[in-house]
Amino acid sequence: MNIALLAHDNKKELMVQFCIAYCGIFAGHNICATNTTGRLVAEATGLPITLYLSCSQGGSQQIAARIAYNEIDLVLFFWDSQSTDNPAALHEISRLCDQYNVPFASNVATAEVLIRGLQRGDLDWRDIVNPKK
Repeated sequence: MNIALLAHDNKKELMVQFCIAYCGIFAGHNICATNTTGRLVAEATGLPITLYLSCSQGGSQQIAARIAYNEIDLVLFFWDSQSTDNPAALHEISRLCDQYNVPFASNVATAEVLIRGLQRGDLDWRDIVNPKK
């Protein structure tokens, strides 16, 4: 599965901790992320991560394009509900996930349910939608 990671500044450490906790599950999948989030997660976990631009420089648009091309199977976007930083990016990503039936988590509780489901095979239906070559 192709998993995209994004996190607002106040949630980056939470994303890192989440990825450390579930490193064993993430290791079996392809991960991409916006630049700062991806670098932090890669440094903490040793996971190989494809890095896109920072969110403020267009990284969220790069991930949005991959969602629109049906190249992303799961999105974890930890956002700070108290922040006014880039709400348009969150809206666009969540809208595209809805449109293309891509599982989406905006908080750690939902992300944990999705990651556990990924581990159990509950998201294997995505392989029909997005067959791997």
